[in-house]
Amino acid sequence: MFTSLSDRLTETFRNLRTKGRLSESDVNKTIRDIRLALLDADVALPVVKAFTGNVRERALGAEVSEALNPAQQVVKIVNEELVAILGGETRGIRFAKQGPTVIMLAGLQGSGKTTFAGKLGHWLKDQGHTPMLVAADLQRPNAVTQLEVVGQRAGVPVYAPERGNEAGHDAVTADIEGTRSHGDPVAVSRAGIAEARAKQHDVVIVDTAGRLAVDEGLMQQAADIRAAIEPDEVLFVIDAMIGQAAVETAEAFQEGVDLTGVVLSKLDGDARGGAALSVASFTGKPIMFASTGEGVRDVEVFHPDRMASRILDMGDVLTLIEQAEKAFDRTQAAEMERKFLAAEDFTFDDFLEQMAAIKKMGSLKQLLGMMPGMGQMRAQLEAFDEREFDRVEAMVRSMTPFERNHPKQINGSRRARIAKGSGVTTSEVNQLLERFGEAQKMMKQLAKGGGVPGMPGMPGGGAGPGKRGAAKQQQKRRKSKSGNPAKRAAEERAAQERSVSRPAGSSFGGGAGGLGDVDPSQLDPSQLPKGFEKFLGK
Repeated sequence: MFTSLSDRLTETFRNLRTKGRLSESDVNKTIRDIRLALLDADVALPVVKAFTGNVRERALGAEVSEALNPAQQVVKIVNEELVAILGGETRGIRFAKQGPTVIMLAGLQGSGKTTFAGKLGHWLKDQGHTPMLVAADLQRPNAVTQLEVVGQRAGVPVYAPERGNEAGHDAVTADIEGTRSHGDPVAVSRAGIAEARAKQHDVVIVDTAGRLAVDEGLMQQAADIRAAIEPDEVLFVIDAMIGQAAVETAEAFQEGVDLTGVVLSKLDGDARGGAALSVASFTGKPIMFASTGEGVRDVEVFHPDRMASRILDMGDVLTLIEQAEKAFDRTQAAEMERKFLAAEDFTFDDFLEQMAAIKKMGSLKQLLGMMPGMGQMRAQLEAFDEREFDRVEAMVRSMTPFERNHPKQINGSRRARIAKGSGVTTSEVNQLLERFGEAQKMMKQLAKGGGVPGMPGMPGGGAGPGKRGAAKQQQKRRKSKSGNPAKRAAEERAAQERSVSRPAGSSFGGGAGGLGDVDPSQLDPSQLPKGFEKFLGK
């Protein structure tokens, strides 16, 4: 969504990093580049003026002129101002003290209200709630049927006493009196809350009708529904791809329905994304959710600080961690940790479990996009074919249980059978086994403390010699062997005694004369780095 804006801001800040000090002309040029980037992204002009004005004032102030790294300080200022125009703080749903909590969805036709109703129901269900959907959109053709399908996919019940418009006539073009023939949405909404209370559902999500454009009929119906059900939340669902029109639409709904929050749909599109940066500023209402795909799981709580980090190509590691925690089973993770520490072989069965967990997290392209600096590899990400995972899984599932746990025993005939069973070539199976063997070796090396080539060893083990060091040690061991059996036995006993007498942790300086002989309580805090004294136990 923010590809163009992110690329232009990243290029602007890259030019700043080459300067040791920033003059007023440097700041003005930077502000100009930021202004053009925001306008190109369809951000509303008043928002652009306010944003660049705040950044310029702070960039020319003392906080940048006194900074050790002025360029990084400017990036920090831009990040903070982005967070501010996106709403400042994360705001969740405010649940009623006495249920059910009523959530009303409003917006134009085609903005994604019905799809979001199912996503929100699924999200609430995962949070431990018992939501119910109410089909109060009786105007759009087959809107009730669509909500029932979405509710079934989400595993959430739907209350739909009226079938609405099933004749194919688009009631959007009819007058208000004409739409009454399909049922009364106000009565359906009121009855839906009574039904939820009777069946002890703690959250009710009311899907209301939309129009192709803002008009009096739409606003009157939405206002009537709000007055009848007195919702705890009125969420305005807006298509993040409509650009400048987002501001006018949001203001109209704010005046007519009195919104409490905003939902951005279709955030996975390729539009320029200016709506997200404009709506919160104009309405004064927080963006609460973002819809990022077509699946019922493709919805996330909107965090202004994390979205600002994505726009500035700083990644969104916190969201990545949260998704991983949901997808990975704790028991499986503990078993993988045990196998890793015990230096046991990583099998294809383990590989299948990891692949299943990654699929639960969503699109791999989206996950990689949350990593810092991945904006510079956007071309590679776009060229990545996620169907490669399906081909690999097909090859693994074509293996027998014995072959999955003993990949080294897969000979030529077995490889041919696996290739035939998974619809790939034998060379692809060979490549998979070769890469898997390298991964097994790397994991064993890491577990033993050897580390990856070019990286330091892991704590708890030796630093691990490189290829050259290992060769020298092997050569040294060969030279130490004598042709005399008695002398060779004496040399081996002496070498064993030396290794036993070496204190534990000596690889890290913990032996004689190392840090292991130092009493931390006897160190002088004035000779240590600031803040280090809290580790001395004083």
